[in-house]
Amino acid sequence: MNPQDLKSIVSSGLLSFPVTDFDAQGEFNAKGYAARLEWLAPYGASALFAAGGTGEYFSLSGPEYGAVVKTAVDTCRGKVPIIAGAGGPTRTAIAHAQEAERLGAHGVLLLPHYLTEAGQEGLIAHVEQVCKSVKFGVIVYNRNVCKLTPESLAILADRCPNLIGFKDGVGDIEMMMSIYLKMGERFSYLGGLPTAEVYAAAYKALGTPVYSSAVFNFIPKTAMDFYEAVRTDDHATQHRLLKSFFMPYLDIRNRCQGYAVSIVKAGAQLVGHGAGPVRAPLTDLKPAEMEQLDQLIRSLGPQ
Repeated sequence: MNPQDLKSIVSSGLLSFPVTDFDAQGEFNAKGYAARLEWLAPYGASALFAAGGTGEYFSLSGPEYGAVVKTAVDTCRGKVPIIAGAGGPTRTAIAHAQEAERLGAHGVLLLPHYLTEAGQEGLIAHVEQVCKSVKFGVIVYNRNVCKLTPESLAILADRCPNLIGFKDGVGDIEMMMSIYLKMGERFSYLGGLPTAEVYAAAYKALGTPVYSSAVFNFIPKTAMDFYEAVRTDDHATQHRLLKSFFMPYLDIRNRCQGYAVSIVKAGAQLVGHGAGPVRAPLTDLKPAEMEQLDQLIRSLGPQ
């Protein structure tokens, strides 16, 4: 798949980040992960992100990263495209991007580098080096310590033909509009704020109709229904689901830092597709929170 093919794929539809399966000892469970992908693939997501943020990319060791991406590519071949996460220090991001390309992934989502702040010149160099290390498509994730300006993105667009996507995890409406107006159709644009459904209608109005859904991991039918409601401007369905599920869900998620991942694994467990515990420094939901989440999921009906 060439970069423009990937751009076309991520320009429409719903995307999602499958959680990564760990066993009781906290080791990667390839069999469970493959079963998860086989369960989710038929629901109609345009692409799935292996070893992404919700997949705990930040906690995977080097060998585990390759195992996760390989399992995803092998399991989903011919069913749904796989985009791998890659991030951290520049050379780590390059190594992971190259490994993902070697294993047959269709592109990478470039996650933020680790810890240190950097100026725009340094961020440009970081993204450019990763892009030029591979041939397939790259999507940059604007979040945390990696916040590229419209001017920086224009420079990168000129230098890196395979930089085909921009995912926003900042939520600065003025900046997002500036980027969209400057770059136009040069990029595909993805909404990346957690939980994306809450912001989906607003981002569609900004020219960003595509987003990645974490709840697709445990309520895939509802996630697809909500996306369809956004696509067709069905505000009644959006508001009903926001009021009955998503806002109470956010109340649980916001109780502890890191719960944006933990609550997704909890949901998967409650619907019979458990992926094991999260790894430190994340923590699992408490029993009372699990019960509250279970009631919310049950209120939605069969998936």
